[in-house]
Amino acid sequence: MERIRHTQAWSSLEALANTVKRQHMRDWFATDTKRASKYTTKACGIALDYSKNLITDEVLTALFKLAEERQVSKKINAMFDGEIINTTEQRAVLHTALRNFSGKPVMVDGEDVMPGVLATLDKMKAFTHSIQSGEHKGCTGKAIKKAVCIGIGGSFLGPKIVTEALKPYQNKALDVRFVANVDGCHIQDVLAECNFEETLFVMSSKSFSTQETLQNTLTAKAWFLEQGASEADIAKHFVAVSSNVKAATEFGMAAENVFPMADWVGGRYSLWSAIGLPICLAIGYDNFRQVLQGAFEMDEHVRTAPAETNLPLILALLGVWYRNFMGAQSHVLLPYYHYLRGFPAYVQQLDMESNGKSTTLNGMTVDYGTGPIIWGSEGTNGQHSFHQLIHQSNLVIPADFMLPIKVSNQDDTHHAMLASNCFGQTQALMQGKTFEECFQDLAGQGLSDEEHTKLAAHKTMPGNKPSNTLLFDQVDPKTLGALVALYEHKVLIQGAIWDVNSFDQWGVELGKVLGNDVLDVIQGNKSDENLDASTAALIKQFNHAG
Repeated sequence: MERIRHTQAWSSLEALANTVKRQHMRDWFATDTKRASKYTTKACGIALDYSKNLITDEVLTALFKLAEERQVSKKINAMFDGEIINTTEQRAVLHTALRNFSGKPVMVDGEDVMPGVLATLDKMKAFTHSIQSGEHKGCTGKAIKKAVCIGIGGSFLGPKIVTEALKPYQNKALDVRFVANVDGCHIQDVLAECNFEETLFVMSSKSFSTQETLQNTLTAKAWFLEQGASEADIAKHFVAVSSNVKAATEFGMAAENVFPMADWVGGRYSLWSAIGLPICLAIGYDNFRQVLQGAFEMDEHVRTAPAETNLPLILALLGVWYRNFMGAQSHVLLPYYHYLRGFPAYVQQLDMESNGKSTTLNGMTVDYGTGPIIWGSEGTNGQHSFHQLIHQSNLVIPADFMLPIKVSNQDDTHHAMLASNCFGQTQALMQGKTFEECFQDLAGQGLSDEEHTKLAAHKTMPGNKPSNTLLFDQVDPKTLGALVALYEHKVLIQGAIWDVNSFDQWGVELGKVLGNDVLDVIQGNKSDENLDASTAALIKQFNHAG
């Protein structure tokens, strides 16, 4: 394939960027009363208003042309068809098979994977029912009232964020907690609130050897036995999501309580698999099924919708526009819904671990920007802190605002205030406030001419700051599933355009390997002769502290 910067679409977009940088969205809205409706589209319960972006019809046409030249549709279909698109690890990428309700087979190496997918869902359903109904008893005959879910990375973040976002749907009889940090303070704090007779531990690790997850699970096991339980009791209180059944059973888990994972599911794309067991336990299998259904509907949308109404494609192309042509280095996510507050962290891993790459698929070094820095938090809180930088710095920081129209158990005043803040921020970012407007506002306040001019300059906001607004009828399981899948496909499309492998994570792997080596040195199992001087000195300080 031709290098991206040599394509006709790329050249067109460079020329358009030079023109757009001299224009202002405020003027576009003033002259085009249909701009908002023209640049709004809806699918799968999600309405996207992208009218407050630095785009024109010409820019969109060129972006769609870029997607066509980069064969985005072909690459999307290759993923759904089970082709080996993770080329560095020679794997298919089939998280979409985990939510495939089409009734059609999904083939990998000549084998239909769907019977195994459906069997795992049935197993999750049965186990969830046994826990939530109280049929599953602990070692002293008591029902399970708390589930401690141990994992890290995608084995932790996806289930935690989805469970948190769907708090109104949680089963109040079962308290689900998550532990990822290897810092012992976290696991000890959680264990301090547990009764061993009524606690279930869910360990999620494909290999059953992930350092942090294994250590936290061993700590939980030691605590469990210290409470008076026996080795035989472990089978009633510990389950695993892993492909290493042997290691799990040697740990003491019952073979029937080991839930399988396939190697074609990457960690950051795994919440749809048995890794989603904590979601099932928290909100029930039927609601988990709705999460899968929403994602399936977004899968169908990205495959079949025309470019002009295709939500993942539009979001992806806008991101490429800002990253490669408008000078943006980061992208901020701002949910205006408390239970969705963890969503920026989820997308942060999804996006940065996927497209934080500098090598093309054929091994060449890229000479253009790829994955941006993803960050964000609750929108209303951010308004009183980092929004200042977005409004008045000279940085281009595209923003995604998110708001449910309906929220259960909330009075109208609170939600109206939430919506007014969300919409007001997008308006202020787009519109800004000119020096002349600020100067006029300060008239008659007794300021000297110098003070008047200086203060007006400080109050001036340039506006022209881009944002998307995503509205949902409500954040129910189905809509949340569609939202997560929307960002998954956005990442896939951007990776396809940038010609990078969005499904490996060698930087993460290097950190794991070096961490294990350093641990061996700290514990005296290996010398420090192969370490750099700084790391060796830090280890000596750590070992001799106190």
